[in-house]
Amino acid sequence: MATMHDPSRTIRAARGTELSAKSWQTEAPLRMLMNNLDPEVAERPEDLVVYGGTGRAARSWEAYDAIVATLKTLDDDETLLVQSGKPVGVFRTNVWAPRVLLANSNLVGDWATWPEFRKLEAEGLMMYGQMTAGSWIYIGTQGILQGTFETFAAIGEKRFGGTLAGTLTLTGGCGGMGGAQPLAVTLNGGACLIVDVSEERLQRRVGKRYLDEVAPSLDAALGKVLAAKEARTPLSVGVVGNAAEVFPEILRRHKAGEFTVDIVTDQTSAHDPLSYLPTEYTVAEWAAEAEADPEGFTKKSQNAMARHVQAMVEFQDAGAEVFDYGNSIRDEARKGGYERAFEFPGFVPAYIRPLFCEGLGPFRWVALSGDPEDIRVTDEALKELFPENAHLHRWLDAAAEHVEFEGLPARICWLGYGERAKAGVLFNELVASGKVKAPIVIGRDHLDSGSVASPYRETEAMKDGSDAIADWPLLNALLNTSSGATWVSIHHGGGVGIGRSIHAGQVSVADGSALAAEKLSRLLTNDPGMGVIRHVDAGYERAVEVAAERGVRIPMQEQ
Repeated sequence: MATMHDPSRTIRAARGTELSAKSWQTEAPLRMLMNNLDPEVAERPEDLVVYGGTGRAARSWEAYDAIVATLKTLDDDETLLVQSGKPVGVFRTNVWAPRVLLANSNLVGDWATWPEFRKLEAEGLMMYGQMTAGSWIYIGTQGILQGTFETFAAIGEKRFGGTLAGTLTLTGGCGGMGGAQPLAVTLNGGACLIVDVSEERLQRRVGKRYLDEVAPSLDAALGKVLAAKEARTPLSVGVVGNAAEVFPEILRRHKAGEFTVDIVTDQTSAHDPLSYLPTEYTVAEWAAEAEADPEGFTKKSQNAMARHVQAMVEFQDAGAEVFDYGNSIRDEARKGGYERAFEFPGFVPAYIRPLFCEGLGPFRWVALSGDPEDIRVTDEALKELFPENAHLHRWLDAAAEHVEFEGLPARICWLGYGERAKAGVLFNELVASGKVKAPIVIGRDHLDSGSVASPYRETEAMKDGSDAIADWPLLNALLNTSSGATWVSIHHGGGVGIGRSIHAGQVSVADGSALAAEKLSRLLTNDPGMGVIRHVDAGYERAVEVAAERGVRIPMQEQ
């Protein structure tokens, strides 16, 4: 039997310049796999779970050990294949080919259901890779923080005069992904009340400075955030409770005129009903009840989500800005019997799609040296490279002040077509010149403009109705494999759940070499270029303009 739980394991990536693999091109995926399972980074490292309740870095501890051993012996013209967290083969390829190719939880259409996946997972045949868990580029809560910051900044621009000062945001879920929400709100000037069933999760976010404090009761929490709203000062407060019960109670008070909630969203782990706690159970009962009767637990979860989403819809009816934050809670609520579940939009069509049209999306990097000074150097270098980008400077300054590194020091920002390639080449020069102490890993989330087909999130409400066409992420993975990425992955499910998305990831290594510079230039041009052509094809005028301005070749536009 495969070992899925081993509390004796404590994994931490190496720091410094001493290699345990044959080159930095294989040392980098080795350190990033280990970094995903660092106790500072992972939700349940003893279970190989990185985030999202079920997102694993490897299928079993035996598979993990085999991956580590293989990476240490892999040559720079060999490629390791990983099938749902299990290393299955090594082939001789070439120096431009990826060192690792990964595929996670991909099921044929008719079989793409949670029950079928769970059956195969229980038989040891698959694992859930989420997005950056199974592709070894998770960087802790900061990874989602920057995109969340961008989303709340866009809400401020759209509705509140460019700032969230003087507003109150209500949200739920303070785990691996949702934990970014309170800091994203306060960095945009607002007050935030966040609900989670787990006091441990809330306190962990306080410890990492993503959340300001945890209140002893709902009344105490409301008193604090309403005072902050009145004073137009940023403050985030957590309260222990089940959103399916707390949201309706806050709605009742909102409707009674006691106060006004301005923004409502949610980032509980609703994509997997077993990771959402029904109101019938306590946190202590959670795991045992979910394991004993997954189908019955799922129905109870969906019923709770129906009440949760009903409150969100009625907040919108009462004038609040309400949006789905990409966790499939609307569809689960629909399955729970609530017919109005889709009456509020997803965050991408509501706020982010204009950015996607420019190839804008997540650009993340990690200092393999382990030295935070290397991140400071890259922050300053980026600000010099893009002196006119005030929004980028605001984010980098805020991150430097507020973000506590988890695991290897890392940073993320959003850059567009043309910008990412310039940044990648610059980082390679920093390595070559010795201005940073060791190579830098460059990757992104799969929440990107051209690498995802996800009708409840990134590709919701596409202009041409092409929401569910999954050719685009597959083309993205093929192109990145051809363009010099160090590792490439194709996943199913991600943050929205089995049957709801196909998405692709890429990671590269700036090791200071001339070959790395050439790879980075092509890869980091082509990858965001997929976002531009995806949105040109869907009929977005801004994407057409960007393609023309920046020289992106599109055959049907050349006729």
